[in-house]
Amino acid sequence: MHRGLFFANWGPVVLWAALIFCFSTESFSAPQTAQIIGPVLRWFIPWISPRQLEAIHLVIRKLGHWSEYFVFATLVLRALHRQSSGYLEFRHSALTTAVVFLYAISDELHQAFVPHRTASFGDVLIDLFGGLCAIFCLNLLNRAKRKSWKSRQS
Repeated sequence: MHRGLFFANWGPVVLWAALIFCFSTESFSAPQTAQIIGPVLRWFIPWISPRQLEAIHLVIRKLGHWSEYFVFATLVLRALHRQSSGYLEFRHSALTTAVVFLYAISDELHQAFVPHRTASFGDVLIDLFGGLCAIFCLNLLNRAKRKSWKSRQS
């Protein structure tokens, strides 16, 4: 594979993985994000209780996990798709699932060594779910695209 094409396919994956790694640092720990999310929520919902604020903060953080890995899986699947025959295949989905799962585990292991962060298998499952949602959506879009292409050929 030509080096430029390789970087065009896998460069975004590596950059997004690096961004996920940055999000796993102390700068994005719960106490740090609470300093931003808390005031914003209080501005929009001035009557919010501390308990509600804490619950919404947790949901936002977990949605962050989900969305990070939704994008990550999209980029991995895109790279695999572009470097092969041009068809989205089951093996691409399986390999993407494995990459997402392994990277999610490594991300949580990294967090185990970061102050104010903890490793959580629950977060690995949220990350994996985000990746699986991306794979599912992309496979649906691919199936619809193929069906549309076949109907135009008939």
